[in-house]
Amino acid sequence: MVYCVGMTGGIGCGKTTVARFFAELGAGVVDTDDISRELTAADGAAMPAIRATFGADFVDASGALVRSKMRQLIFTDPAEKAQLEAILHPLIRTQVEAALAQVRASYALLVVPLLLETRQYLPLVQRVLVVDCPEADQIARTMARSQLSKAEVQSIMCNQLTRSERVRQADDLLVNDGALETLHSAVQKLHLDYLVRASAGHH
Repeated sequence: MVYCVGMTGGIGCGKTTVARFFAELGAGVVDTDDISRELTAADGAAMPAIRATFGADFVDASGALVRSKMRQLIFTDPAEKAQLEAILHPLIRTQVEAALAQVRASYALLVVPLLLETRQYLPLVQRVLVVDCPEADQIARTMARSQLSKAEVQSIMCNQLTRSERVRQADDLLVNDGALETLHSAVQKLHLDYLVRASAGHH
């Protein structure tokens, strides 16, 4: 099995940017959000079960998930959220394991937004990398990116570990509170460290 670093961080902390930097340096990036989007795209593997469970109202003309409608439903109803997760999580897990098996890079970066909350992917990773930023930045960035209200962003954050708890569980920490160049050089340092660890087989 390839040496694997699990990356997580609060919403709006810049995980996508960091993952792109690692990919540019040659890491094999596997992102559970990307897999989830593929599963719920037109003719995605999760769509028949979603249609059967939630009804045709949640499927658009192309056969893809109507995200905004599903988001509203699961925001207010934990039972519906659990049903969606019961469909998606096993499919995502299977795809993650297949993707990791195909990584030809020196190491893999597995991006899981709720890595420390669900803990189901921790057995696959040798180290935990947390991307951190101030909560005000998280809210501002997420609102700008996703057209969610401040209250909606805060409720998403409430479902995630507190910032201090996430940082406490990190093996490595990237603080994304300033210039991209600073973040990029921090990623380069970690990349070199992971190459050394991977080649030595260290945990």
